[in-house]
Amino acid sequence: MKQLLIPLSLAVAQAFAVSAFAQTKGEVDPAQSKGPAVSKVTPEEKASAKAARKAEGKVIAKAKTTEADADPAPAGVARKLTKDERVAAAAKRKAAAAEAVKKGQIASGEK
Repeated sequence: MKQLLIPLSLAVAQAFAVSAFAQTKGEVDPAQSKGPAVSKVTPEEKASAKAARKAEGKVIAKAKTTEADADPAPAGVARKLTKDERVAAAAKRKAAAAEAVKKGQIASGEK
């Protein structure tokens, strides 16, 4: 019984000690708990700041624009064949490959 009681009491004491040391002592200083006072900004000041940022953004955007940016490359070339023509070409290639396999020109695993 004594062998079980000593380790158990040490574990309980350690649990209480951790919670006791985790608590803060005293009260928080109210002057330091608040952030610095922020002055209110009027709508006119907001509008003038926004206009200044917008003008600066336009200048930067114009400086970054080059001839390559102004004349983008085409997106791609439209298909020149119809779907029926593509299907017919695929069937022709498949038939040619099957004939080559029969003649032994292509191993059966390759296509």
